[in-house]
Amino acid sequence: MKDKAKIITDEKLIDDILTRSVVEILPSGDFLKKKMMSGEQLRIYIGADPTGPALHIGHATNYMILEKLRKLGHHIILLVGDFTARIGDPTDKTAARVQLSREQVVGYTKTWIKQLSPILNFEDKENPVEIVYNNDWLSKLTFEEVIDIASNFTVQRMLERDMFEKRIKEQKPIYLHEFFYPLMQGYDSVHLDIDVEICGNDQKFNALAGRTLLERYKHKEKFVFITTLLENPVTKEKMMSKSLGTGVFLDISANDMYGKIMSQPDENIPQLFTDCTYLEIQEIAVIKNNLAQGMANPRDIKAKLAFEITKIYHGEEAAKIAEAAFVATFSKGGVPEDVALVTVKTGELISDALVKAGVVPSKTEWRRLVLDGAVRTENDEKITDPNIKAGDAGLGSDSLGGDGGSDGAGKSVILKIGKRRFVKVVVG
Repeated sequence: MKDKAKIITDEKLIDDILTRSVVEILPSGDFLKKKMMSGEQLRIYIGADPTGPALHIGHATNYMILEKLRKLGHHIILLVGDFTARIGDPTDKTAARVQLSREQVVGYTKTWIKQLSPILNFEDKENPVEIVYNNDWLSKLTFEEVIDIASNFTVQRMLERDMFEKRIKEQKPIYLHEFFYPLMQGYDSVHLDIDVEICGNDQKFNALAGRTLLERYKHKEKFVFITTLLENPVTKEKMMSKSLGTGVFLDISANDMYGKIMSQPDENIPQLFTDCTYLEIQEIAVIKNNLAQGMANPRDIKAKLAFEITKIYHGEEAAKIAEAAFVATFSKGGVPEDVALVTVKTGELISDALVKAGVVPSKTEWRRLVLDGAVRTENDEKITDPNIKAGDAGLGSDSLGGDGGSDGAGKSVILKIGKRRFVKVVVG
């Protein structure tokens, strides 16, 4: 059913949506533009499986696009995969995912909606965002209906997925239930009578399954709107990696968000402006050109980027405070007031404590940082031994645990790790 919201057909706004952060639109961008210019209200959705408590700024790109489409008057649907999350999407996984309970998924959903509130208007009564849960229909499918859905796909087509091919080569198991994930996600499009699905390039296979089923059951064309993923253009690694410590998550403070963006490599700046801010594309083109021609200081441009992104999620005043705190701390050689605190026992490896606390992603990364000379005390004395323990000498005249009693208990030292990470290590 179509809503009565006024549809805006401004060609400039439509062109911006259909060209910014877009990899591909199927069957074609021109066809979708024609639909949008016609004044027809489209049913557009993003499906997400809440498999963890926090989203990052890369996830947010699609929801920023969704809000732009909602403002044009289209009917927007936020689909929560509380059923499909329990199957587990095999995308980009060389092993089967751990299946979650519905209670876990619903709990994560509440935090996601809160994190998305700065970019997706859940309060608009005239053209509200519709939130749906696919457990409501997928859990009611009969075995006969599931077989009918499955009859639209071949095993050969399922095995075309890269991760399945890789598992076969590595003689790793592929579980039968994993084949059902794209079928169930595809059926979401049928149940919701979707016109457009927005997804990242990693979800293309699943989105095309929905296109197949919508054509089969409703003889209807579905547009698949595929967006870019945040990827370092030099290393080809994901920009928002939790394991590498590079993720900028939406549940962190303004100061942390600003600092983490400033920690991004210079080569990531152009795409982050395009995918994660509201700056006009023409202004971003000037920034890209200035960077390429060496006409701008990357640090200054990155500061603008950090301010723009932090402003979106925490407001302009908080972004200004974060900017001032960053300048005071890093430009003037200071130490943050909210430095992380890690407690270690005498004789414990510092690396073990820091990995356990999530300060560094792994002992391998810690070793690399130490050997690269990237770990120092607040007095700028370099740590040279990756296997340093609480109580060892090596952290200047005040070694860890050096002045805290016979066993050193109660002593602390602040470590600077890399350019912008600080941690206070206390012997407990």
